[in-house]
Amino acid sequence: MTRYALGDVQGCYDELRALVERIGFSADRDRLWFVGDLVNRGPKSLEVLRYVRALGDNAVVVLGNHDLHLLALAYGSKDKRKSGDTLDAILEASDREALLEWLLARPLTFLDSDHGDLMVHAGVVPQWSTQLAMQLAKEVEVALRDDPRKFLDAMYGNEPDCWSPGLAGMDRLRFVINVLTRMRICTAEGRIDAKFKGKPGEVKAPFRPWFEFEERASRDVRVVFGHWSALGYLNTGRVVGLDTGCVWGAALTALNLDAEAAPVIVACGG
Repeated sequence: MTRYALGDVQGCYDELRALVERIGFSADRDRLWFVGDLVNRGPKSLEVLRYVRALGDNAVVVLGNHDLHLLALAYGSKDKRKSGDTLDAILEASDREALLEWLLARPLTFLDSDHGDLMVHAGVVPQWSTQLAMQLAKEVEVALRDDPRKFLDAMYGNEPDCWSPGLAGMDRLRFVINVLTRMRICTAEGRIDAKFKGKPGEVKAPFRPWFEFEERASRDVRVVFGHWSALGYLNTGRVVGLDTGCVWGAALTALNLDAEAAPVIVACGG
């Protein structure tokens, strides 16, 4: 079995199908890892969701912030629509309940302990070990599935912005959500700036890209992530960033996680 990790699709269905064909994906022997943000902003979110769900066990998916936004529109009681959303086709689809139930069941983190790989959408603060990140993600998943409306109505917001083991209730869950699905930069103490969207060279001290902290507690695994289109493709050996901004007119990228190989890239519109 070969594992291919794919960057943020965000409704770019044509590019997804082209990329899957280019890597020579075979359902008999391969598995596709999706780093989150399957939907939104691109033109064919419904088609992407249907396609990835139909892959069954051949697809491993973690939730991204846009996936959670879709769930909030579907299950929440508050209208959180944003300009640029392209989610109406899913919300109006005849199979919407099956698609949404499938998405609701996706995790926030995925650990392949046999290979030492952790997949998240955005990142991990320096204080979190791999096991703690998994534990905290599970806390969010339980709360989300237990009462989607209550959770999703309270999910939005940037506070609290610093990790403390003493965080409790929705403050704790919201911080975990923001780290795993929105963070790009943080401080050594675990303070995050969830609004930053610029390039690494634009980060101002004491903030740094989350993966640049050499003593981060999750350094025992290779972290595969997306979310940061301004970062582009990154592979240091211990972290793999795969969001190459297809929805913004750039490209969709896949990487063979089991070989020393160059990434496979499909240009937007290609």
